[in-house]
This record gives sequence, structure tokens and C-alpha cells, in this order.
Amino acid sequence: MAGLAEGSALFVQVAERLAGQIADGGLAEGERVPSTNELAVFYRINPATAAKGINVLADDGLLEKRRGIGMFVATGARRRLLARRRGEFTRRYVEPLLTEAARLGIGTGELFALIKEAGDERESVSL
Repeated sequence: MAGLAEGSALFVQVAERLAGQIADGGLAEGERVPSTNELAVFYRINPATAAKGINVLADDGLLEKRRGIGMFVATGARRRLLARRRGEFTRRYVEPLLTEAARLGIGTGELFALIKEAGDERESVSL
């Protein structure tokens, strides 16, 4: 199914893909998003499923409908999406990291040093 997985609802995956493109800057504010029919053809899904994915983002205020011409990325959508994702990142990764570091007796300074070391190693590999 053109890159969609079997595990979760297809409309959720469509919404997540579009949100990812907004977050990455692939879909800029004011830019037209693919129509439900275009998404349906691309992902080989029912147009109603594609529409449901688009509506999730519209309900979140990330997309806006322009009557007769389609759906467009709303002003401020990327900023709002990134702020939401940063909060999710903190809850999902940073808070558990801090909890485990405390269990291991790793203080904040040592944790920063470990993160910096890992980041430096990663950067040297990509160069």
C-alpha cells in the first residue's frame, strides 16, 4: 500500500505523513496539500479514508479549506506542530531518560557529558 503499514488505521497514517511533511518544511505554510483523490491514488486507499486523514489535520487547525480550490497548510501550522512535538519528545524520551539516569546515580552534569559525547561521535561518523 505505497508505504502505509498494516498496524494502525490508514487515515491516521495519512495524517501523520502530511504532518511530517509540514514539520520537515516539505509542505510550507500556504501551500496546497494533495487532494483526497490524489492521496487515494498515491496510497491506493479509498478517497474517504484519505479525506478522514486530511480532516484530522484540519480539525487540529494545521490545514485550512479554501472553498473550491482545496486544502492548504494553515499559517503557523509548522510552529504549532513543532511545539506539540517538542512536548511529546520531552514526555516520551527526556523524562524517562532522567528517571533512569537518577536510578543509575548519573547526575545532570554527567548526563550532559554522555549526551555530548554520543552526539560528537555521531557527527564525526556523518562527516
